[in-house]
This record gives sequence, structure tokens and C-alpha cells, in this order.
Amino acid sequence: MTTDTDGESEPALTIDELAARAGTTVRTVRFYGTKGLLPPPVIGARRVGRYGPEHLARLALIEELQHQGMTLAAIERYLHRLPPGLSHHDLAIHRAVVASWAPDAEETVSAGELRRRAGRRLDEGDVERLVAMDVVRPDGDVYRIDPGLFRLAVQLLDVPLSEKAILAARAVLTEHSRAAAHALSQLFRAEVAERTEQDVKSLSAHMQPLVVQALLTTFQRSLRQEVHEWLAGSEEGLPS
Repeated sequence: MTTDTDGESEPALTIDELAARAGTTVRTVRFYGTKGLLPPPVIGARRVGRYGPEHLARLALIEELQHQGMTLAAIERYLHRLPPGLSHHDLAIHRAVVASWAPDAEETVSAGELRRRAGRRLDEGDVERLVAMDVVRPDGDVYRIDPGLFRLAVQLLDVPLSEKAILAARAVLTEHSRAAAHALSQLFRAEVAERTEQDVKSLSAHMQPLVVQALLTTFQRSLRQEVHEWLAGSEEGLPS
């Protein structure tokens, strides 16, 4: 039995062949099937299930999402939000985007390494503030850190803001950045729909720094305008 995809005829795979090709186990493939992460196989002769390129692409996407630290529940939500009927080419594009735009993974460091990365002296109070900011998490004798936010959090140690205000600001930025990311991803997805996986990786690598710089510049201008209006309003309220 064969599956014709994008004009190429590829042999259908048994579950053992699929697991071997994907570098996983038959048990894992069956588990993903029961969770709805993989579509059911095509039942062929002798009622043997046959799997095609889409199943292989989905397993590769699941592996990439796990590599980025997503839980099984989060992966389920991600896959269930995908449009129905995606080809293995579409799934490969999703995997390329995930791999190219994923944030730095959480790291585990010793107390000495934590202080070395801070680039300054950290006393116990400083470490407690970093923990309160949710960028450092004690884990026995070591610490788990978010490398993308750690240096920024260290700089905030000298800013006269409470942990509550910092966490509230982080929540605001996260909410609005996700909304912007969602809108941009829709535009990005439309642009790369007909491209190869290698083209997607190249385009994504070039776009990421440009998008980040554009967001940063736009935010700086908006914040400057907000502060200007705030100060102007404060001056108007002062007695003459």
C-alpha cells in the first residue's frame, strides 16, 4: 500500500516501521493515538494499520514541542488548535517555526554559577527577590533559571519597585506580547505556506531579529509618549 503526497509516492508504514523511523517506541505511538495526538492509521489488508508521512511529521512536531519544554497537556492543546487536514509539509513548517522561534530553555546552575552570571555580588536578600520575581527557582542545592530574563531581573534589583509591581508588569507584557505574536504568526504562516521546510527555517532566522527590533522600537516610542503625557498631566495639576 502507498500514500501519494505532493506527487511523491511513499510506502505506508506499519506501526513498528513508524516507531523505528521516528526514533520512538510502538507503545509511545499507541499512547499518542489514544490521546488524539495522532490520527488513526489506515486499515489495510489483514486489518493491519498503515501510517504515512503525516504521522511521521506529527511525531517529529511532538518531539520538537517536548524539546522546547512543553508538557503533554500543552502539546495536546497546541495540536488540537491546528487546522484540520494539514499535510506533512504543513506540519514540517510548524516544526521549523517552533524550532526557530523557541525561547531559551530553562537551565540548572549552582549557587556559585548563579552569582557568576549575575556579574555582581548577590546576598541572600537579592536571591530571595529573584525568586519572588519568578526568574529563579530553588531546586535542592541548585537553582533553575530563565536565562532570557535573569540578567534583566538582576538589573531590577536596584530599581525601587516591589516584587508585586514587577510581577504585575511582567503579566501585562506577557499578555500583550502574546497577542502581538499571535497576529504576527498568522501573517507569517500565510507567507510560508507554499515554501519548503529549509526555506522556512532560513526565513524565520532572518525575521526573528527584525521582528524583535521592531517590537522594541515601537514599545520604546509608545512608552516615551505615555511618560510624556503623564508628566504633562502632573504639571498641569500643580498649583501655580
